[in-house]
Amino acid sequence: MGQPGKDAPLRSDAQRNRERILEVALAELTRCADAPLSAIAKKAGVGQATFYRNFPSREALVLEIYRHEVRQVADSARELLDELEPERALRVWMDHVARFALTKTGLAEAIRQATTGPGRPAKPGHTPVTEAIELLLRANEEAGTIRPGVSADDFYLAVAGLWQIDPDTDWQSRVTRLLDLVMDGLRAGAPGK
Repeated sequence: MGQPGKDAPLRSDAQRNRERILEVALAELTRCADAPLSAIAKKAGVGQATFYRNFPSREALVLEIYRHEVRQVADSARELLDELEPERALRVWMDHVARFALTKTGLAEAIRQATTGPGRPAKPGHTPVTEAIELLLRANEEAGTIRPGVSADDFYLAVAGLWQIDPDTDWQSRVTRLLDLVMDGLRAGAPGK
């Protein structure tokens, strides 16, 4: 019997190992971008062979964490729209994005290290996040709570200040002010206001 294909489902124990490695790596790389892979494997309770079978390089590990985290942020948009009115869902989602951006600085540095330099893989695009933004903007546009025609690119530019805030300061109050200003701008000219 041959080996299972690359896309074959993992055995349950192998899946648990992979998830545990990702969980520990997220915590360790968020704390310190240069966290040794051996320390991550040890804290995850797996051997070096298991670790490298799942993630053959630091870059592969970092990019998988990035994809996972971005997917969680993106998926939360649909969940929020299911639970809240569109305007409130958008504002709460913006808080999620800000918290992600400002509490994962070590991870951001690890991603930068993994994707810069010759022969390194490119950082994955923002496609899931862009889709989430579009979903939230269209729901708000349909509800008449924001001005019509706002694009995901407009949104990225409007919240770009998030990445200028020092995460080692009292960033929460600055983020709240910035995102309140963005929401005020989105509301200006809304047909329902």
